[in-house]
Amino acid sequence: MTEPFRASTSTLACLLATTALGIFVGCKTQQKKPEPVSAVQVQTQADGIHFKTGQAEFVLAPTGNLSGRFKNETQQWLTLDEAAPRSGVVVTSGQQIINDFVRDLEHAQIQPANGKLGSLGKRAEVKGHSSSTGLDEILTVEVYDDFPSLALLSATYRNSADKEIPVDKVTLQHHSLNASLADSNAKPHEMWAFFGSSLKWGKDDVLPIPAKFSQENPFGAPVETHDDLGRVGGGVPVVAFWTRNVGLAIGHLETLPLAISIPVQTTPEGRVNAAVEVPANTKLKSGESFSTPRTFVTLFHGDYYEPLSTWSQAVEREGLTRPKTNEENYAVSWCGWGYDSNVTPKQMTDTIPKLKDLGIHWATLDDRWFDNYGDWRPRKDTFGGDTIQQMVSAFHRQGIRVQLWWLPLAVEDGKFKYGDHKYVVSDVVKEHPDWLILDEKGQPARMTRNLATLCPAVPEVREYYQKLTKRFIRDWDFDGHKLDNIYSTPRCYNPKHHHKSPLDSVYAMGEVYKTIFETTRALKADSVTQSCPCGTPPSLAWLRYMDQAVTADPVGSVQVRRRIKMYKALLGPNAAIYGDHVELTRITGANTGDEQDVGDDFASTLGAGGVLGTKFTWPDYGPKLKNVYLNSDKEAHWKKWIALYNDKMLSKGNFLDLYVYGYDAPEAYAIRKGGAMFYAFYAPAATERDNKGGKWSGEVELRGLGDATYHATDYVNGKDYGTVTGPTAKLRVDFMGSLLLEVK
Repeated sequence: MTEPFRASTSTLACLLATTALGIFVGCKTQQKKPEPVSAVQVQTQADGIHFKTGQAEFVLAPTGNLSGRFKNETQQWLTLDEAAPRSGVVVTSGQQIINDFVRDLEHAQIQPANGKLGSLGKRAEVKGHSSSTGLDEILTVEVYDDFPSLALLSATYRNSADKEIPVDKVTLQHHSLNASLADSNAKPHEMWAFFGSSLKWGKDDVLPIPAKFSQENPFGAPVETHDDLGRVGGGVPVVAFWTRNVGLAIGHLETLPLAISIPVQTTPEGRVNAAVEVPANTKLKSGESFSTPRTFVTLFHGDYYEPLSTWSQAVEREGLTRPKTNEENYAVSWCGWGYDSNVTPKQMTDTIPKLKDLGIHWATLDDRWFDNYGDWRPRKDTFGGDTIQQMVSAFHRQGIRVQLWWLPLAVEDGKFKYGDHKYVVSDVVKEHPDWLILDEKGQPARMTRNLATLCPAVPEVREYYQKLTKRFIRDWDFDGHKLDNIYSTPRCYNPKHHHKSPLDSVYAMGEVYKTIFETTRALKADSVTQSCPCGTPPSLAWLRYMDQAVTADPVGSVQVRRRIKMYKALLGPNAAIYGDHVELTRITGANTGDEQDVGDDFASTLGAGGVLGTKFTWPDYGPKLKNVYLNSDKEAHWKKWIALYNDKMLSKGNFLDLYVYGYDAPEAYAIRKGGAMFYAFYAPAATERDNKGGKWSGEVELRGLGDATYHATDYVNGKDYGTVTGPTAKLRVDFMGSLLLEVK
């Protein structure tokens, strides 16, 4: 039997006091915390709706123009945006511009932003109407606290009339740029630009804008090249402009490779005009609507690294997560392409002793080991029987891993050829003709190398590529892929696929690459999947489904460094970026039948934070391969730089954007790793296709240091530069080509 509770007066008093205290504390803890408030300020003024953050101010004008200005470190407001007569949102209907939209900015709906870019921000909706057509318009602007220098603009059009209304295209983010606004000494067109479009192999994507310039910059779908490559396309939907003091970039923020364009051209007055054109190609019945993607404008100080990094972080919030790297992504790699398209197993395996001597434990079996594109079986004349598995085993026995070259979605249908390989009809085409992408005329649509294409939107096609991946990685025991010549996928008009839109095939391309990447990682966690859009920027479609980017057939050292910086912005400051074959740092006869790759500039890859690569041949196979043969003189050079790379491993370091490309001289890069700062300086070359570089004599700035004293050393040549003092140290130097410093 339980004793009844008996307490003394003092005990009861204490209990009551404790209970009262508990009630008081409980009430206190239940008090609601103040809700976070967005720091974005929105005001309607005479010239439009102003969105102000701590870094930028954007103004939506009655024309739909969204301009911006940027606050620099000295609290000075800077801009490249200049008001222009035709700036703003432009709707084209029946090949005519609708120019009577009236927008009610005074009664705009201002509310909290509710997208994936953050929990805090402001959103404004502005209603408009065209009386001549009956189109209703809603313009939406979003600015988020987490992205204070970025503003989103989108539009929706609804047919409120009784008749059908054609909508050809909608143009947003029209900007008329004038460099003189930020630098009184500059002419209006004097700015640098980055173009994320994939247009032609070897074309520069970073360049100063000349006085006369015009470039369409299509994205998403294939682009005709009118050569044996046939088509490229895809791209990263960002175009950026910058001066020494301020920059501006535009593009779209959707996670699909949308078929839009960002045309850029100079005007007779010297301005640089840019806009985002969204094709609609639709006819709206009464009550129907058309919505544009979310376009953006972002402001910055620096070069193309800043807007690309901002875009990458934003699309990651939208769901495109950056791939995680593994240790093997950073390993020096040798490629058998030095032997060209008719490489033999013996040539591959005979190189093993030299690879081990140089400290290289990755190799790549490159193009044309296969019988045809599509079936991906070994060639009988070079890799007959189980030769390919034996070759892989031979490398593995010596501790060397192997990647395999191939081109997903490409198939042969008996038409065209590439190089000395005349196309047959792949068995997969014979067995599954319904898998093909067809063009508007019902014929097989062409991708790169004028190959026919399997439709990635067909589930069975994705299953086919999963089976191929398992064959290569599990059955043949390869350790990864070199996915090459990959750009974009044609539109599909095959009626048997029942697409909602011909663009379904373009948008589904990434799903095949996702399947390949995830299947490979599941089979071998330390695999390497390298994706190469030869000679152009990558594609949004597959950018997140690889763990090793590549500078993609660079034409000279300058492109190597520029593209490493591009990928560090897109994939993260610690991303693994393969510098491609060092022999490509100097090319003679580029884009001709007599191209010779004779470069040896490892400094451009090492200093910028890339992963070293080479395609030398060894032993000596005679005069045909003499330019890539690793003779005794070259071997000493190769051994030195590979040892330096393996010692410093700067590719794993934290890439820092401290120098502005085009304005800071000499060209410079900075990496922080292991408590030290590593700097790389490059003297201007006589031509951009040369890897030797010129001579530099003068001061260099060592930025990003702490307020302390450091010791500077040229770690390539062992030269001691003595002590320097941060946070920004200046050092007098003389060098030829490049100077790589360790400061600690």
